[in-house]
Amino acid sequence: MTEVCLRHQSVAGIHQLAVYESVGGYATWRALLAGKIKPEYILQELKRSQLRGRGGAGFLTSMKWQFMNRGTPGDKFLICNSDEGEPGTFKDTLIMKHNPHQLIEGIAICSYVIGASRAYNYIRGEYLQEYHQVERALYEAKEAGLLGANILGSGFNLCIENLLGAGSYIVGEETAMMESIEGKRAMPRNKPPFPAVSGLYGCPTTINNTETLASVPMIVSKGGDWFKSLGVENSGGTKIFCVSGHVVNPGTFELPMGVPMQNLIDLCGGVRHNRRIKAVIPGGTSMRVIPGHTIPEVTMDYDGLARVNSAVGSGGMIVMDETTSMPMALMHMMHFYHQESCGQCTPCREGSGWISQALKQLVKGDGSVALVDEIYQVASSIEGRTICAFGEAITWPVTSFIDHFREEFDRTAELGVKGRPGFEWSIT
Repeated sequence: MTEVCLRHQSVAGIHQLAVYESVGGYATWRALLAGKIKPEYILQELKRSQLRGRGGAGFLTSMKWQFMNRGTPGDKFLICNSDEGEPGTFKDTLIMKHNPHQLIEGIAICSYVIGASRAYNYIRGEYLQEYHQVERALYEAKEAGLLGANILGSGFNLCIENLLGAGSYIVGEETAMMESIEGKRAMPRNKPPFPAVSGLYGCPTTINNTETLASVPMIVSKGGDWFKSLGVENSGGTKIFCVSGHVVNPGTFELPMGVPMQNLIDLCGGVRHNRRIKAVIPGGTSMRVIPGHTIPEVTMDYDGLARVNSAVGSGGMIVMDETTSMPMALMHMMHFYHQESCGQCTPCREGSGWISQALKQLVKGDGSVALVDEIYQVASSIEGRTICAFGEAITWPVTSFIDHFREEFDRTAELGVKGRPGFEWSIT
């Protein structure tokens, strides 16, 4: 297993500065400050590596950094998105808890390359242990003179600050996160202007995911070609996959991009009770579900999942066995999305609530086949009509669940899912 971000699995105590430096930590940062390597070189290596955003969007990291004009005067900012609110995702927590210095070094390198003198690491509100771990690492780095004013005599100033959020799903959207940092309610902004032009406090801003930034020091140290070779065409490097649901041993695995989905399930000991897999959500609940019979042909990379009309997303893979009621599973998901909608856009605000209530009616057996059609139509009418992409987080699960399991939805509309223990409590 090649470890890039989860190096704690083989390097004991890597969360401590001395141990991290003993395996080459901060060497790239020191070389950059000393002028031994240039920002252009780092951008070149990132481009070769094919590193794409690991938070869900999958945008090329090198291209995102290049949108920032380092030479222009004025303040610039970097935001590390450590909110990790996507259901089924629990990867960034491990980086912050066990390998915080590599994340800090990645933040520092990015800040230098884009010309930002201030960076914010926005951490999910429930991640108190992770927050304190990164705070300790940040203190160590400052005490060692690796951060602050005129770092190591280079003339470069960098202040990194950890911020603890309040536990909101919508704040994971980059412009909503900027609003939150500014002390406002976390509601997405219209684009354009894009953050690289006018972001935090109206200044050029880059936002990257925790896993993305934590990958940077290793890429620069070992080379972009090395990282690219770990994966497959158009999906370079490794990815942290989180597997949960109906498997024997849920877990988190850093594996080369392009690994067969079946391999991930096998690493978890297979499906519990030797049952058949009914469906898998491959990248967090906002990605489209795929039916179990397609698993043998699925690989965990951007092109591989696109072939089955889904996406890598955040890498949160949820396995559902043959006992799963797909209408009930979707009902719970839509309850979550309705609760977490910021309410700014009418299609998302009203559509999520209507779909949630309609699914509750359906699973009680008070619906009809016509209601299933209506749910599908309402969900389809939300996509592309909201300010941010989280409106699509509502539509993709709904339409894909019905597309693949329409017969079960029609049957449930007529009979409900009566007789399941705790059913009435679960939908009240």
